Amino acid sequence: MNDPFTTHLDGNALAGPLADVFSVDPTTAWRRCPSCHLPSSLGQLHVYGPGPGLTGRCPGCADIALRAVSQPGHLWLQLGTGGGAFRFHLPTSAP
Repeated sequence: MNDPFTTHLDGNALAGPLADVFSVDPTTAWRRCPSCHLPSSLGQLHVYGPGPGLTGRCPGCADIALRAVSQPGHLWLQLGTGGGAFRFHLPTSAP
C-alpha cells in the first residue's frame, strides 16, 4: 500500500452507502485498529473502489477496516478481515 501512484478517497466516500442503513452519520464512528492501534474515525479511512464495492483501510497501516458492497435492494457490510458479512435490506427509496 506504499505505492505513490495508488490513489484513494477518504472515508467520507462510505457515507452514502452506509447512510442507507444507519440513522446516524456513520463517518463520525470511531475505531481502534487491531493491528497498529491507531484510533481514527470512519471518515479518516482510506477508501478504495468503486468496484465491486468500497474497501476502507486504516490510515496508519492499511489494514482492512471494512468492505461495503451495494446490490439492488441490499448492502453487504464486512467489518475487518473476517469471513462473514452482514446483508442489510435497503428501503425501496435507496439506490
